[in-house]
Amino acid sequence: MDQEIASVINKALFHLQALAHIRIMNSRRSAKGAITAIMHQNATAQMAMRYSDIIITAARTVDRGVVHVEENETSERLQSDAAPLVRYIGRSTEGLQKMQEEFEPENEGTAIPNHVRWLAIPRTIRESRQNVEIAASSVVFVVQGSRPTQSLIENGIKVAGVWYQLEAFTNAGPDSRYELFRRLGHIENMCGIKAKCGYC
Repeated sequence: MDQEIASVINKALFHLQALAHIRIMNSRRSAKGAITAIMHQNATAQMAMRYSDIIITAARTVDRGVVHVEENETSERLQSDAAPLVRYIGRSTEGLQKMQEEFEPENEGTAIPNHVRWLAIPRTIRESRQNVEIAASSVVFVVQGSRPTQSLIENGIKVAGVWYQLEAFTNAGPDSRYELFRRLGHIENMCGIKAKCGYC
């Protein structure tokens, strides 16, 4: 369905003779049902917003639940390195969906539009927890909203009454290697302390 929405929007923009770069390159649906559309690299959200009525009308031919469109350019990926495993991984927990649901009520002006995900492989995290090697691991998520990202990095974020420190997420390449851990995809300048991520 999401591919169909992208297709009908692009057709509508084409027939309206919108500039060629004002097109959707990719789209996906979040757990809450919001559709995130990624525009062509030369298009800004402001350019697309000029065609918001056309976008909504076209999208509703596929999904009647589409009611409005908004900019998402203020979103940024952040990570926390202290998600407690006892609360968010294992059979007796609701997983990271629970963490995502706890973010917004305790942090006014902050929205988490997509899934929160573990930075390491969940199976590896579970094994490390069973071997009593780690009690927490790193998570990464997208934040958007009126509260500036820098403020979240400086002050942290509150989840279930506990404050967590955040930092901007930098995606390590598959060939990155931190010599201390000898793990591919893990880079030294992203690991300033020993217990930094699920692998650490």
